[in-house]
Amino acid sequence: MTATISRPETGSGTAGPLLCTCVVDVTHDVRSFVLRPAVPAAYDFEPGQHLTLTVPVAGEPLSRCYTISSSPRRAEELTITVKRVPGGPVSNWLHDHLRVGDSVLADGPLGRFSTTHHPAARYLFLTAGSGITPLMSMLRTVHADRADVDVVLVHHARTPADIVFREELRTIEAEHPGVRVVVVCETDAADETWTGPRGRVCLEQLRAAAPDLAEREVLTCGPAPYMAAVRDLLAEAGADPARCHEESFSFADAPAPVAGTSTGTTYAVELRRSGRSFRCGEGTPLLSAAAAAGITLPSSCQEGVCGTCTTQVLSGRVEMEHQGGIRPREVAQGKTLLCCSTPCEDVVLDA
Repeated sequence: MTATISRPETGSGTAGPLLCTCVVDVTHDVRSFVLRPAVPAAYDFEPGQHLTLTVPVAGEPLSRCYTISSSPRRAEELTITVKRVPGGPVSNWLHDHLRVGDSVLADGPLGRFSTTHHPAARYLFLTAGSGITPLMSMLRTVHADRADVDVVLVHHARTPADIVFREELRTIEAEHPGVRVVVVCETDAADETWTGPRGRVCLEQLRAAAPDLAEREVLTCGPAPYMAAVRDLLAEAGADPARCHEESFSFADAPAPVAGTSTGTTYAVELRRSGRSFRCGEGTPLLSAAAAAGITLPSSCQEGVCGTCTTQVLSGRVEMEHQGGIRPREVAQGKTLLCCSTPCEDVVLDA
């Protein structure tokens, strides 16, 4: 009998250490890591959600978000699928150091980019590169459930050698009558000539794959230029923006903290638990001011999306402009995202 690890309401609740039980090479630069709770337990998550992993890089803990690529129907274990990224410290650390029997610290799962939150009878999944991982979790769940839905997945890869989950996509398509997979490559691989559709994403491709795309629930994940192109194409096709959903940041490549636009006025910020303090300029995100003061706080996307830096405000007022990384109930409880919150007066944080 196993216990159940429930989804925390915020990213501040560490789910605990996860034990690596298997490492699988998916492509030449993409690797899947199968993880289990250190204490046997079912892991409660929704398809498309992500974890924040913290690993030691050069002696310092670094956190990054990674989508769970496995289905929650196999709740006793979960899988993250990671692309090696030039200059990506955590992704490369995972590739170079995480082996079977090792543990990593995980927080989450988090996120609302999921068919669970966008139920529909017909879906269009649009992915590029390793952006396929959240949609793969959803597709695996559709397959596991034998769900009575119509799913068209259009995946863009640079070459045939870069197609993530290539064989499994074909297997799911063959076994589920409601699933159709279209893979588009930009060019050939060194050892394979691509005979399928070619080129970058365009409306002609999307309409050929899903002529009724404007009537489908659309979920998109991929690199920023791809996402921007898809956004324009869906608008041109007349898709309802309310039915178009996207994972709007790269989990693996967190941007540098934003410096903000300080007016010259500064406020005192106290971190109650650690006993540290710093000054934060008006208009400067708290996370950026902390980093400038040499204080490293848990964070990942730094765009108000992932929820990793959710922190309780004990006193003082802040202004926050997030992108869905915090729930209304959390805001009502006095919590804030440090990456996109600026102080209005002296503040005390539970950090």
